[in-house]
Amino acid sequence: MEKKKNKSIDQDSGPDRSARDGSAGQLVKATQLPSQEDLEKEISEYLAKKYGGKVRVVSQMVFPKQLRPAKTDDQSGSQAEKGPQIHFDMLPEELEAYLDEYVVKQDRAKAILATKICTHFNKIAYLRKKGAGGLPVGNIKSNIIIIGPTGVGKTYLIKLIAAKLGVPFVKGDATKFSETGYVGGDVEDLIRDLVEEADGDLEAAQYGIVYIDEIDKIASSHSMKGPDVSRAGVQRALLKPLEETEVDLKVPHDPISQIEAIERYRKTGKREKQSINTKNVLFIVSGAFSGLADIIRNRLTKQGIGFGADIDIKEDLEWLRHVKPQDLIEYGFETEFVGRLPVIVLLEELSEDDLFEILKNPNSTVIVSKKHDFKAYGIDLKFEEDALRLLAHQAYQERTGARALVSVVERALLPFEKKLPSTDIPFLVVTRKMVEDPEGELDRLLECPDDPRRIQAYEAIVSAETTELLRKMEQEMAHLWNEARVPMTSKRLEMAASACLRDDVNPEEACERVIFLVERVKSYELSFFNRCGVKIIFEDEAVDRLLDGCYEDPSNLYRHCERLINILEYGLTLVRDKTGQDTFNIPLEAVENPELFINRLIRNCYNSST
Repeated sequence: MEKKKNKSIDQDSGPDRSARDGSAGQLVKATQLPSQEDLEKEISEYLAKKYGGKVRVVSQMVFPKQLRPAKTDDQSGSQAEKGPQIHFDMLPEELEAYLDEYVVKQDRAKAILATKICTHFNKIAYLRKKGAGGLPVGNIKSNIIIIGPTGVGKTYLIKLIAAKLGVPFVKGDATKFSETGYVGGDVEDLIRDLVEEADGDLEAAQYGIVYIDEIDKIASSHSMKGPDVSRAGVQRALLKPLEETEVDLKVPHDPISQIEAIERYRKTGKREKQSINTKNVLFIVSGAFSGLADIIRNRLTKQGIGFGADIDIKEDLEWLRHVKPQDLIEYGFETEFVGRLPVIVLLEELSEDDLFEILKNPNSTVIVSKKHDFKAYGIDLKFEEDALRLLAHQAYQERTGARALVSVVERALLPFEKKLPSTDIPFLVVTRKMVEDPEGELDRLLECPDDPRRIQAYEAIVSAETTELLRKMEQEMAHLWNEARVPMTSKRLEMAASACLRDDVNPEEACERVIFLVERVKSYELSFFNRCGVKIIFEDEAVDRLLDGCYEDPSNLYRHCERLINILEYGLTLVRDKTGQDTFNIPLEAVENPELFINRLIRNCYNSST
């Protein structure tokens, strides 16, 4: 496409083109558009000639999204409209490290999931490079079955992985489906949901992840007579999608799709059939599998497995570590169904300490979500460690895993969430006493909202969070600054950290925004040179001073820079004309007091000449 364009441009040369160029003056070449600075300079020169230098074009501040380069013709096609790009090149250890940031415990499960899912997508990329000739006759997918009690994070893990990889993700409950042809949900509807999640992009949908929960509920009941359409029938219905099949996107029970097909046939006279192949769709199923430990215990007791006839393993988890496909078959699954789920992952039950670590994690969805609830009313919510420990203890007593954390947090903070929005209280520090006696502590807070001890506790937590965040950002965000070739000063990190704590911005986004502001300041160096032929170089301290108060409102940066440039222009051009010096460093002093800086510079210039 690009070659054809260039060729047509080259052919449009000769006398006719020269005549057009001559009549229109200097035209910008079709293959190269002028930069913003070039346009600004040319227009400024034209206006200066017409109005005697009294008019100048000044570029306005723009936001980061507006600075992104425009899409080329090649990029503006189907690929650019498909949303986020799927990461086919992620490494297992990279994905595992990402999961470690969000998920407590489950180290072995995270390692297996990260390895097999990364391998699945990297294998797809490898086979795509080889082309159709490199595809194997029988493609074997690493579909996964997850075993674990309720509230250990099965769904959360898969959602995190799908989000990180950028693939469409759908979840369904196995109990809602029935065998094809019977009343109930159709398992192929999950594939159609993938297309919807991918905004109709069939290419992206075929690399999605389908997650089916409560899979243990469709294990066959050996005592049932007649067709088992909701158990064994669902297993049989899943066999083809688990391996490879074509799923028609338009089905009789979907009236909307049928109307669309009729309308398309009326316009084109053609009957189009849209389908999606499931050979690259990764299936992950999960369940609590109550009673499976007993089946494994019986098998191991009979076999001895090298430990002798007397095996004394009391915890179900220890038995489940020895699970084999034959145990799942005895549990009630079809042999073919188990064969299509070759990877077995075991998640451990969470202890009280694990629940505390979940609450303490900066990425805890429970705490972050609650902070957002209060932030909606302009209230900054903080938690003391003792309060988190008590909440973890209360949640553990409910024996529902991490699900109980939401209940106990809501129970403790509901009175405050109701009352504080009607007050002027700007922050709330959750203490152990608040968890023990919410109503009583609320009354005491309202009686003395300006208690110095409360303010001191809040400031201590903010200080500790800031210190930890700065340490983490310095270690993990260095690559962003290096790639942008922008120095990572302590002032800039503090600005990014402040935005993270104040506005709930993630560290990467905060750093990128600060980098953008620094680049805007540095762009004035080129702009200044274009305007008066003098080169200026802002020192890091000067840049940092210009950034003060500009994170929330970048237009402040524009005003600060324009004021500084207007003051510097006259003095620096005067010094250049007097001494011939055409390059100047702009220190912190010049930003804080530009008039004094220019006066001293001019005075030194004339003193040295005399």
